[in-house]
Amino acid sequence: MAAMTASTPVAISGEPNGKITILYDAFGTDPTMTKDWGFSALVEIAGKRILFDTGDNAAIFEKNVKAKGVDLTTLDFVVLSHRHSDHMAGLSYVLSVNPTVKIYAPKESFGIFGSSLPSAFYRKDEALPEEMRYYGGKPPQVMQFGAAWPNAQFQLIDQTTEIAPGITLIAMISDLPGTRELKELSLAVNTPDGLLLIVGCSHPGIERIVEAAAAINPKIHLIAGGFHLVVATDDAIEKIVSALKDKFKVENIAPGHCTGEPSFAALKKAFGTRYIYAGLGTSLVLGPDIDVRRGEGPAFDDLALYRKFASRED
Repeated sequence: MAAMTASTPVAISGEPNGKITILYDAFGTDPTMTKDWGFSALVEIAGKRILFDTGDNAAIFEKNVKAKGVDLTTLDFVVLSHRHSDHMAGLSYVLSVNPTVKIYAPKESFGIFGSSLPSAFYRKDEALPEEMRYYGGKPPQVMQFGAAWPNAQFQLIDQTTEIAPGITLIAMISDLPGTRELKELSLAVNTPDGLLLIVGCSHPGIERIVEAAAAINPKIHLIAGGFHLVVATDDAIEKIVSALKDKFKVENIAPGHCTGEPSFAALKKAFGTRYIYAGLGTSLVLGPDIDVRRGEGPAFDDLALYRKFASRED
């Protein structure tokens, strides 16, 4: 595993098309699955099976996983984008069926995924009696802090890191009010068709995340996930949509979760047939032309029908 450098980016080999399956979200058409606020997606690409986030409720996540017939015992690894419960609460179910799976999560000084700090971080007063001093005045050199899942195989990420050839975790920190200092990971997969970018909530800002992704490959083939525009003003939405379409020239967009209904509408209008529906239960078959499959959903099984819908401006 290597941190990002300025070397030439590696694209994964062009094996048959990969697939993204949405396992948790609050909108969708599949009657066998339960809609709920949160996000999870299974990313199958380059011979890897990657679970990105695990939703807000373990029982609902389990139900949705079983409805799609997803086998969690054969995952290569899990990525938890950030510490908010609507992205990680289903991890308890994942661990019940696959207790040794590797889990990538953000590294934080004090975090739910576990952490450590040198004991030098706190000031000491040697004049105090032993019974008033931490560890009796003899602290360990490194203080270990527990995780909510103590036996899980966490690998904590604190900088943008290529974790496998062509597969990178982009590590960023929010500087926005309400989530300041929140660390978040996004998944970038460099394919022959361009970069595939999966985002959880985009708390650091979707523009900043895409800018970091473009340093890996300026050709952004697809962005999927939550853009955190659910309470944004129309002006802010317009600015973001314009940046994604005109500045970064994103080829396809598949927003979900916290992107927000007004943002869905604005992105659909701006991207037209390149706006890809990604509701709960949807599978996006990846390649030069992204195919949309809704499984049990009552509509849009035919890609041509979907593209006709996507091109409407009402």
